[in-house]
Amino acid sequence: MTDKNDLMDKIVSLCKRRGFIFPGSEIYGGLAGTWDYGPYGVALKNNVKNLWWKMFVTDRGDMYGMDAAIIMNPKAWVASGHVSGFSDPLVECEKCHHRFRADQLENKDKCQDCGGKLGGERQFNMMFKTFVGATEDASSVSYLRPETAGGMFVNFKNILDSLHPKLPFGMGQIGKAFRNEIAPRDFVFRSREFEQMEVEYFVKPSEWEKSFDAWRQVMLEWCSAIGLEKSHVHELEVPDGERAHYSKRTIDFEFDYSFGKKELYGLAYRTDFDLKSHTALSNADLSYFDEETKERFIPHVIEPSLGVDRTILAVMTDAYREEEMNGEVRTYLAFKPAIAPIKVAVFPLLKNKPELVAKAREVFQMLRKEFSCEFDDNGNIGKRYRRQDEIGTVTTCTIDFETLEDDTVTLRDRDTAKQIRVKISDLKENIKKIIDEENLFS
Repeated sequence: MTDKNDLMDKIVSLCKRRGFIFPGSEIYGGLAGTWDYGPYGVALKNNVKNLWWKMFVTDRGDMYGMDAAIIMNPKAWVASGHVSGFSDPLVECEKCHHRFRADQLENKDKCQDCGGKLGGERQFNMMFKTFVGATEDASSVSYLRPETAGGMFVNFKNILDSLHPKLPFGMGQIGKAFRNEIAPRDFVFRSREFEQMEVEYFVKPSEWEKSFDAWRQVMLEWCSAIGLEKSHVHELEVPDGERAHYSKRTIDFEFDYSFGKKELYGLAYRTDFDLKSHTALSNADLSYFDEETKERFIPHVIEPSLGVDRTILAVMTDAYREEEMNGEVRTYLAFKPAIAPIKVAVFPLLKNKPELVAKAREVFQMLRKEFSCEFDDNGNIGKRYRRQDEIGTVTTCTIDFETLEDDTVTLRDRDTAKQIRVKISDLKENIKKIIDEENLFS
């Protein structure tokens, strides 16, 4: 494994070189805290989101999907406490005018960029303000959502009225959120536009601890499912005074990034704070009536919150490999097959042999109907292997002259570089086994 000091630089370089992630608005000099996902980045991201949706929503019988609007009535953010309290401490250098988060500085008097004097600390609200409609005045102010949770809380009554669920039940959503970070940093770890995968799980007040522990276990299973090393994930019980204003208990799941142990996910017990606050400001009845006990009450909430972009950076970090092979350093991404952008790449051994290319195209057309598949005839076979290894392609399928004689192809394992010959008629079945992590290359 490469040294942690330069691992981030290598990941950023690979992401740019291989089409995973690009700097936002790069041809105009970029825009701090924004990133664009390229073809392989989009595929990786979608695979992560699809797996999350399956594990957290569709595989369960107590979850409902949501996709709420990004711009909401601003009163929703007043009720949630974001308008008055969603802020970070900011300091500005009096010399170079660079701004920093005061709680992340070792020296709060001296600028880390130019050595100048830092000014006094002030609170900076991180919500992006915008205007709705044709006028730009106080009456038309709204905000880009700083979290996806708010859209689920304001739809609680709609879910009750339209689907009549019984407690406990939850709502799940994947969507963009926006925070005007003072100092975005560490690649996609902290950015101004990001994506969240969140659940709001509604429970009886007396049963919150049982649900909290159950969701904690789900989140640990998720970390394993996406290939994170168990020893790289740590649970931190957030103490009193450091939790969000709505939380009575929070566990942060921290990950060993190359730049240190930082928060990856959060699990919060939000009590009845949100539904009570929205009830008070909207005058809507957000209570739940229990048909069995004939009681009416405000449910409490457990919130598993997972960032998509931080997940991408974590799986890239744990998947990155370097090893010596044939006198050269081979770099590859050992993604779990379930989230790998490309499952199989098809090669003709030589691209100047029409019969090999035609057969490879035939195999490619057959496989692409069932797998995320790529046809690659660019460069010699060694260069193709290196390119697909860096992309994290699970297996490669090479069509050679022997294929034309007996209808067999060579499958190569990404992680070990071992190879086997299989019949084309058995190809789909063997690729499925590889994706299911059956070891065919021993």
